[in-house]
Amino acid sequence: MPISTTRKLLGATIAAGVIFALAGCGQAPTENEPGGGGDAAADFSACIVSDAGGFDDKSFNQLSYEGTKKAADELGATFREAESNAETEYGPNIDNMVSEGCNAIVSVGFALSQATVDAANANPDTDFILVDDAGGENKPDNVKPLLYNTAEAAFLAGYLSAGYSEAGKVGTYGGMEFPTVTIFMDGFKQGVDYYNEQNGSEVQVVGWDGTTGSFTGGFEANQGAKTVAKNIIDQGVDVLFPVGGPIYQSGLQAIKESGKDVALIGADADLFNTDPTTADFVLTSVLKAMDLSTYEAVTAAADGSFDGEAYIGTLENEGVGIAPLHSFEDKVDAELVEQLDQIKQDIIDGNITVTSYLSE
Repeated sequence: MPISTTRKLLGATIAAGVIFALAGCGQAPTENEPGGGGDAAADFSACIVSDAGGFDDKSFNQLSYEGTKKAADELGATFREAESNAETEYGPNIDNMVSEGCNAIVSVGFALSQATVDAANANPDTDFILVDDAGGENKPDNVKPLLYNTAEAAFLAGYLSAGYSEAGKVGTYGGMEFPTVTIFMDGFKQGVDYYNEQNGSEVQVVGWDGTTGSFTGGFEANQGAKTVAKNIIDQGVDVLFPVGGPIYQSGLQAIKESGKDVALIGADADLFNTDPTTADFVLTSVLKAMDLSTYEAVTAAADGSFDGEAYIGTLENEGVGIAPLHSFEDKVDAELVEQLDQIKQDIIDGNITVTSYLSE
């Protein structure tokens, strides 16, 4: 299923539903009844299960939610959601969706992979859309993985950061050391290294050397995440790239408390739009078009064109990218922006190779 090369802007407002707890069984689905469409569409049910970050994470889960909800609304289909508060709820939440008769179930995040595959094997007539994981070697045909080669976009963010930095140091850290996290950090470091190579510079990357680095141990915006960010800021960086949903919030807190002039880079969504409190701090964001790819996968499930072939978002198909500079437009040299445009095209044309676990 090809992803449209024209990115559609999906609404950023989340409809918050009251979710009732099932004793020992995760969360009961919240339901929105169909609002239009034909009888076939009205019989269709599109559902989504979050990871522990929740649907209002301004990032990963929120984008997937928006894409699924948009598809349901346009189809006039029933929409159900289940927000997971802990890892132990992933399996029960997916099973609850199956028992509710969902035709397509979106599982947000690699942490839900095994529970999704197990449910898919047990329910071959239900379509499962797995965000950010391939589903393993024995993935059933009714699971469609949505993957994103964010290393390509992060390469651009790394090059931009190196060119913007006056300190000669930029930093990154992740939630947990999973491939879907380190792929951002890998691309970021490669972009910085390429800048150094092209410009005879020695900009350093703090927090990731390609093998080891700094991680918060989870994806919550908490004191531990803020401490990791503070430790990197204290090493003299003037650009900070947190990778892991809400942990950027702790990074922003650490920047504000440091009193230093440190720019922030967002991951997954354009933080300037999803979280206006970042407007004065966010240099750019590394984007994953999860809203668009979930929208198209759910729509395909509804019209009978669903398949289990993995989708991989790239710069070429606009499944990944970087956000506009917004408040930083006047702070970034125009020549650097032109270089980024050329580098993007060189990556698409294969003249620059960006390595990641998805390109090996």
